[in-house]
Amino acid sequence: MRQLPPVFPRLLRVLVFALAVMACGALTAATALPDLKPGQFTWAPEIAPSGPVTVVVSLPEQRAYVYRNGVRIGVSTVSSGRPGFDTPSGVYTILQKRREHYSNLYDNAPMPFMQRLTWGGVALHAGALPGYPASHGCVRLPRAFAEKLFDVTSAGTVVVVASGAFPPTVVTPGFFTPVDPATGIARGSVAGSEAVEWFPERSPQGPLTVLLGTTDRALVVFRNGIEIGRAPVTAEGLPPLGTLAFVLLAGTKPEPSIVLPDQPALRWLLLQAGTSTAAASADALREALRSGQLVIPTAFARQLYELMQPGTTVVVTDEVLVPSDRIDVLDSEEGAVLPAPMPMPIAEPAE
Repeated sequence: MRQLPPVFPRLLRVLVFALAVMACGALTAATALPDLKPGQFTWAPEIAPSGPVTVVVSLPEQRAYVYRNGVRIGVSTVSSGRPGFDTPSGVYTILQKRREHYSNLYDNAPMPFMQRLTWGGVALHAGALPGYPASHGCVRLPRAFAEKLFDVTSAGTVVVVASGAFPPTVVTPGFFTPVDPATGIARGSVAGSEAVEWFPERSPQGPLTVLLGTTDRALVVFRNGIEIGRAPVTAEGLPPLGTLAFVLLAGTKPEPSIVLPDQPALRWLLLQAGTSTAAASADALREALRSGQLVIPTAFARQLYELMQPGTTVVVTDEVLVPSDRIDVLDSEEGAVLPAPMPMPIAEPAE
């Protein structure tokens, strides 16, 4: 029997729950992740250009999720260990990275962009993806995705391999990073929370990312990958916005801020400005703020305003931040249709 690898000492606090694994289709309808075929992936690093990286591999879904500074920047199909060579679930850190590597266990098989998780032979690397678990225990990735991931990680990056032994929000994660990027310990859900929290002292320095989930009606602030604040927001009757990312520029505008009328408006760059869909969604977002369809608590907005510096990233998304353990069922007679968020480009497998 394969023995589970030990985790490093500070991770011994990781809680293991005996919860049933949600089926791969158990995401709420509002998540609307793209239906990736074997070898496909999404990659949008501009959403969070800096900050610590966390990787979550979902064995039931055969997907890898990449988070940077608290928000998801990529999703990929994977192929994990086949029966008898199962990939062990657990919380790991990257021990070694090699762009060119060959297996010393399996006939010198090539393992491009290898990122070692255990000294016993478990690693992330580029390889064949038939659409089901097929490896000898490693996690195979599309070659182009493996290269991109290799370039944003470092030795010590936390990688969570999640199965039914983990909370369902880790097995089926959302847009909000489901674990602490330093320890891999599962975080709680932000959905339905009415509490306002503001603790900038948790992370005095580092890149700032603000994540506003219109479906969860929550605003979460990360600095250097650590959550330093959260607040509920009012979001009623919003049009489909998709996923929008803005970066704060230097200087201010002559007109007052929509959220804080006693302060000058800040200058924002829409990262997806090249698409008319994104530009229209950004206009709809501004109108929702003006009309009161979208309301951020004033006191919280003021604290955040004072903290933001050029380079701060704001991500607004219709996707759920952390999936619930229930499935939303819509009555077709009501004619209700949940808007699908603006999709990230899907990368095709290399020929």
